[in-house]
Amino acid sequence: MSTIQSRSRRKAALLALAAALTVAAPIAEARPGGGGSMGSRGSRTYTAPSATPTAPGGGMTMQRSQTSPSPGMTNPGMANPGMQPSGRRFGGGFFAGLLGAGLLGALLGGGFFGGLGGLASMIGLLFQVGLLVVVVMLAMRFFRRRNGEPAAASYARTGPNPGNGGPMGGMGAGPMGGTPRQPQMRQVQIGPNDFQAFERLLGDIQDAYSREDRVTLSNLATPEMVGYFDEELQGNASRGVVNRISDVKLLQGDLAESWGEDRTDYATVAMRYALKDVTMERGSGRIVANGDPEATELWTFQRQPGRGWILSAIQQTTR
Repeated sequence: MSTIQSRSRRKAALLALAAALTVAAPIAEARPGGGGSMGSRGSRTYTAPSATPTAPGGGMTMQRSQTSPSPGMTNPGMANPGMQPSGRRFGGGFFAGLLGAGLLGALLGGGFFGGLGGLASMIGLLFQVGLLVVVVMLAMRFFRRRNGEPAAASYARTGPNPGNGGPMGGMGAGPMGGTPRQPQMRQVQIGPNDFQAFERLLGDIQDAYSREDRVTLSNLATPEMVGYFDEELQGNASRGVVNRISDVKLLQGDLAESWGEDRTDYATVAMRYALKDVTMERGSGRIVANGDPEATELWTFQRQPGRGWILSAIQQTTR
């Protein structure tokens, strides 16, 4: 019995430790954004923000974004983990590897299925290669039709148009045109009132997040950012904890970049701020984790004509 009891106690201790790690591990960085880099910065989404005195190392590349990399974006950086592969790459992955493996096997004397020799092996190989080519062509045709593309793809749709004066001539093309349309870039001046708005948003967003006030968050951030915040809040609820943030105070901040794209203004600001970041059990109020008392992040805000600034991205600094 003593051995069984000892094993039971050991198992109970391991389960308790696992439960504690389950609660503590995801909330080491419990403030909005969870210590990650997420959101959208227009055509600069996948370009790391510039270095500033507040963030000398600049910013990290985006980890999560609903903005897909495109030819209009400079330095796409790391791929978006949440983005699915394009159907146009269908023939370059699995089937290409399969064909290469088959041909290699044939050169080594095994063919696609092995067991054949001499002329029969060569005829069998040619037949199998031809059959595989037909299958690949039919598969590519099927996926093109499913995506609404013609069976015979035309380079004129995706390549430069000789009649538009060069690669930039298709900027105004529609969805069925050639080159994707590039946004009209312009300068945006940031003044004292804008910096006051950024500082106010820093505190208001932290407060609304702490209160789990999704309605207020939707007025202060883009739908994309609100979606990320909602995922974090739901994660806290599933673990039976709540994140309380208070005493947010901006210690230092400066402008990293500001620009305009079409009718949207953007501003990326490096901010070092102090805060009280506590995670506690919902029922008992027992503190289970304390966040860092200070953080430095790059927040990107966007503004539409006639509207105020709202948060569109949070990125961590490189150390």
